[in-house]
Amino acid sequence: MKYEIVIDGKAATFSVADGHFAYHPGDSDSIESNYSAAPVGDGAWSILIDGRSYAVKALGASAVLVNGRVFQVEVFDPRGPRGRRAPGEGSGPQSITAPMPGRVVHVLVEPGREVAAGEGLIVVEAMKMQNEMKAPRAGRVVSVEAEAGATVSAGDILVVIE
Repeated sequence: MKYEIVIDGKAATFSVADGHFAYHPGDSDSIESNYSAAPVGDGAWSILIDGRSYAVKALGASAVLVNGRVFQVEVFDPRGPRGRRAPGEGSGPQSITAPMPGRVVHVLVEPGREVAAGEGLIVVEAMKMQNEMKAPRAGRVVSVEAEAGATVSAGDILVVIE
C-alpha cells in the first residue's frame, strides 16, 4: 500500500507491504528497509527496524509520538475520496493543538509574526519530555492561546495561524 504523507510540513511518499517499507521524502535520501511491529497497548506499537527499536504512540488524528518526539502527521490514501493537498496548501485559520496533557514551557511566537512551515511555535512538556509544536505551513500567527507555565489538556488550542 502506498500513501502520500506530510510529516511536520514536509511531503513524502510511504509504502508498506509484507514487512518491508519505503520512505521517499522529496528533499533528501530515501529509506527502505524491513521492519516488524507489535502492539504494546492502546494506540502504541513497538517497531523494530534494522535492529533498532522505536516506541510509537498515536496522539490523536494528526500527531505521533516516536521515542519521545512528537511529529505532526497527515496521511493521504490515494484510493480515498479526499483529494491530495500539498503541505501548506489551503486557506483560513489553522489551529495547532496540544497532542496530550502537559505544561507549556516556552512560547516561541507572538501574534502577528510571520512563520515558515516547520518553524517552532510553542514547547509543551508532557510525560517528562519537551515537545515542540511546529507550524504545519507558512503563515501569520493570529493568536497565541496559551502562556508559559499554563497547564493544557489534549486537544486544547495553543496557537492559531493563517
